Amino acid sequence: MERTLDVPTAEAVALHYELAGIGSRFLALIVDLVLQGIAFAAIVIGFAVAGLPLIVIASRAGVRDPAAAVVLAALVIGTFALFFGYFIFFELTGNGRTPGKRALGLRVIRAGGFPVDVNASVIRNLVRILEASLGFYAISGIVALRSPRNQRIGDYAAGTVVVWDRAVRADILDVLGATIVDRDDGCSPADRELIARFLARRDDLDVNARAIIATKIALRVRPKLAASFAHLDDEALLEHLGRP
Repeated sequence: MERTLDVPTAEAVALHYELAGIGSRFLALIVDLVLQGIAFAAIVIGFAVAGLPLIVIASRAGVRDPAAAVVLAALVIGTFALFFGYFIFFELTGNGRTPGKRALGLRVIRAGGFPVDVNASVIRNLVRILEASLGFYAISGIVALRSPRNQRIGDYAAGTVVVWDRAVRADILDVLGATIVDRDDGCSPADRELIARFLARRDDLDVNARAIIATKIALRVRPKLAASFAHLDDEALLEHLGRP
């Protein structure tokens, strides 16, 4: 089932995203895991070539070589950085796109439509460690299937969503559900529905976007009213018209 995300902007324009499905996200993950595997193999080979001889020599000499400890520590740290830092690095430098997501045409954004930031990326990928250990994302897949925004556990924790890397711009009135109606002397049912939708969603909007949208709706409605209501500002007018 196709699921979408509509994000109002301060310019009274809505960005319409199509949420990525479980299948496309899983394929992107497989691509990333393959690339991680290749990188890990390179690390191991480098360790075998450069570091292992130091450990062998120290072992035969019966001494503890500090260089061997450093090499082992570097291997552990490098492995952790690869599997944990890979997603964070590419999400922050690739505008929410790892190589796997880029190949599939996906990217991560915050649920409000903003680019993913350091905090969100770190949180979602810390949780990823837990998710990977729970039946290789099996539980996360179930959670995402039941989520209205296809969010896995890490997405819920970080407040992020994964979308197709394209956004369609639409007038905010269309997103709120307005329809073209014939002008009359009063507020039409369609306009009242539009006002009701705005009042229900205004607390989730940016202050500037809220004011711009209220003005656009008021400009649409005022010419149709029997009275001017000039004493009311735009949002106060909508509150008056939206009362049951």
